[in-house]
Amino acid sequence: MTTRIGVAAPNRAATDAALAVGALGGGAVDAAVAAMLVAMVNEPGVVSLDAGAFVTVWPAGSHTEAVTVDGCVAMPGLSRSSDAGPLDVREVSTGYGGGVTMTVGLGSVATPGALAALDLAQRTYGQLPWRDVVAPAETVARKGFSLSSAAGYYLPYVRDSVFAWDEQTAATLRGRDGAWLQTGDQIVIDGLADTIALIAEKGAQTLYDGELAATIIADMADRGGSLTRADLSSYRPVVRPALAFRSGDWQLRTNPPPAIGGPVLAAMLTLLGDRPRGLWTPEDVAYLVDVQRTVLDYRRNELDTAADREAAAQALLAGLGGGQRSPSTVHVSAVDALGAACAVTASSGYGSGATVPGTGLWLNNCLGEHELNRGEALRAGERLASNMAPTVGRAGDGSVLAIGTPGADRITTALTQVLAAFTTGGSALQEAIDRPRLHVHHLDDGGLPLQVEAEADMPLPELDLPVRRHEAHSMYFGGVAAAHLSASGALTAAGDPRRAGAVAVG
Repeated sequence: MTTRIGVAAPNRAATDAALAVGALGGGAVDAAVAAMLVAMVNEPGVVSLDAGAFVTVWPAGSHTEAVTVDGCVAMPGLSRSSDAGPLDVREVSTGYGGGVTMTVGLGSVATPGALAALDLAQRTYGQLPWRDVVAPAETVARKGFSLSSAAGYYLPYVRDSVFAWDEQTAATLRGRDGAWLQTGDQIVIDGLADTIALIAEKGAQTLYDGELAATIIADMADRGGSLTRADLSSYRPVVRPALAFRSGDWQLRTNPPPAIGGPVLAAMLTLLGDRPRGLWTPEDVAYLVDVQRTVLDYRRNELDTAADREAAAQALLAGLGGGQRSPSTVHVSAVDALGAACAVTASSGYGSGATVPGTGLWLNNCLGEHELNRGEALRAGERLASNMAPTVGRAGDGSVLAIGTPGADRITTALTQVLAAFTTGGSALQEAIDRPRLHVHHLDDGGLPLQVEAEADMPLPELDLPVRRHEAHSMYFGGVAAAHLSASGALTAAGDPRRAGAVAVG
């Protein structure tokens, strides 16, 4: 029996996967997981199976409550031998995002959690056998795919510095003539289809204590990685009650502490209250900038460096009473006609550059994201900080929403502006996504430039911040993906022109 699905995902192959599992009777969770697995195959350099992820699910039914499955990456090093050799790490500076410094190499790889989280969410809330949900990803990996515009945009910044040092990775990104592949060129990642077939047969656990885990750990030992067998075998996704807050007539649920993204999003929308009431006015924009400064200052000075991020996040939210002001990532949103919603955000950092030999598995560099690792040194096994904020919601009339975005520290500010325009500003979902955005950006030297898309309908008041203008619909400001079920039962999906995502309803 076919289930009607609305889905927004990074590319057409991912949305096709979602509709395919809907045609088999799968619901929103099956669709979102299938789409994300495809994206982990055909968005090389942007995300991989070795990622971290959060899955926020609101099952259908009036008496259900939303949960977030925490598959965030963790600090490796459990049971690492004291006489292990030096770590393989390289410091890299790139022009991506206006200038980013990162650490790459096998020593930058964190314990991955995405596959475990997707598996748990699908087994708990899905309707289909795991093999059916994984099948589209295996098909895409075996046939090959075109290099996407997102990957095609990112990779030129980092091909030589991040992805050229590993011979297997570099070979994947070069054509037969030895030239770097460009957007639209065909890619087949050697070994990846067989890896996914193994995951389909054995389940995600093969990455943690099975055949695939053994291959990864052998490579780590040979080439200077810190990830150990104990790190993988002890990793468990954590199911948490989703963080609840309101915006307009919408009850929203997002990624809870100890993640950073969800509490920051909730704080911003709570402080905005009922703004905007239509199009953004100069007064609304001034208020929005002030809200971003207030919350992001707290985030940088308290949340990012807190020994107990959960307590610091709760303190942020507790201080909002009465509304007084006090790399790479991909996202999939899916809703189904029965009223279930699922939002999944996943990140591999900027990529370590390493491929595990024979597997096609590209490894993350989440330990090397300096902007997310500013606090005290974590103990092995602890979760890293995360900006990700996959969000679901229900309105008083029975409407259902799933929404999220990639975009590093722009995740929360992008979602704040889109959700405010949609929930209180009266904009249609696509219109809310299309509108120009701004972002207060903290620099390491203490500066606070205001990043703004160069469009006339973002009316800027006089501000005490330097302004940097970007082109219209700049990829810098994220790539919001949303799916919506209306009170009348109509399914819609909306994608972001800032990234060439895809939407589908079927």
